[in-house]
Amino acid sequence: MNSIALQDESMPDDLFPFTLTRSAADIRVGILTIREKWERLFQLSISTGPVQKGDAPSIPSNLLPTASLAEAIKTEDLKTVAARVGNHERKLKYPWDIVQANAEEIINDFRLLRRERISQPLSASNRVLAAENIFVEEGARVEFAVLNASAGPIYIGRNSLIMEGALIRGPFALCEGSVVKMGAVVYGATTIGPFCVVGGEIKNSVIFGYSNKAHEGYLGDSVIGEWCNLGAGTSNSNLKNNAGEIKVWNESKKVFLEAGIKCGLFMGDYSKSAVNTAFNTGTVAGVCCNIFGEGLTPAYIPSFSWGYREPPKYKIENAIRDIAQWKKMKNQSLSDGEIRTLKHIFNQP
Repeated sequence: MNSIALQDESMPDDLFPFTLTRSAADIRVGILTIREKWERLFQLSISTGPVQKGDAPSIPSNLLPTASLAEAIKTEDLKTVAARVGNHERKLKYPWDIVQANAEEIINDFRLLRRERISQPLSASNRVLAAENIFVEEGARVEFAVLNASAGPIYIGRNSLIMEGALIRGPFALCEGSVVKMGAVVYGATTIGPFCVVGGEIKNSVIFGYSNKAHEGYLGDSVIGEWCNLGAGTSNSNLKNNAGEIKVWNESKKVFLEAGIKCGLFMGDYSKSAVNTAFNTGTVAGVCCNIFGEGLTPAYIPSFSWGYREPPKYKIENAIRDIAQWKKMKNQSLSDGEIRTLKHIFNQP
């Protein structure tokens, strides 16, 4: 047995809003997406969908792989593998699990990506602690930054840029083509996905890709989808004033679930906030929201909201037009498949 297919079919919508627009296999946690982790371990492309009986084991798409599990799939019989998978605890069930798993996943992915490879050198202009825990891909540029990898590894992706004055503490991952702006303060465990621009203060957060948090403001214990934009001065709360349990909206059960005492913002793809937006503790924002208004946001902002005080819907034709404009800024275009997905989400009751 040397192949698998990842399956979403049996999963409830507990990873909302991120699984509105992608398979759970394409959630980024650590440096890589779940699908990319499997592909690295198997050295082949991994599909998402039903498996023909007898061909391969049934692997939930939200399961976080390990090298030992991958080896078992390659060498053991279906019954044994099914038992291993059933007992495997490393799954993403809720959005806050992405944040809680990120430190360990950065460490695991760092080991996987640097195996039998040599890092590009860092410029002597940088101040570095634990240089042996830093890996720099080809084309990355880092000058006059402070990099502390003593508490966890730092991965700097291909053609990325860390500007002067940035302060970065691992575990940290900066993926391909992304930019950390001057004076940014980034704490672990943080992942900046491909082709993002970030600044201000970030802690223990994951940004999937093609999104911007380019200005001052705080982002902590949060997950931001693709093609999002946080306006200048946008900040989120990640701790209640009474240090009490935070409840986060769960779309599958239509209730608020307890998520721990530290929990920030969970923003779906294509959503954006106006300047100086203040996100409440444990806020969930759906897909394609245009978020603005006075005071703290509500704890749940439905997809296609326009503002958040008794919001009307973002008109679908305007949303498609605006997303196309945002994509054009990063030399991308909106596909027919994405348009169909957006229209399907828009038409849900």
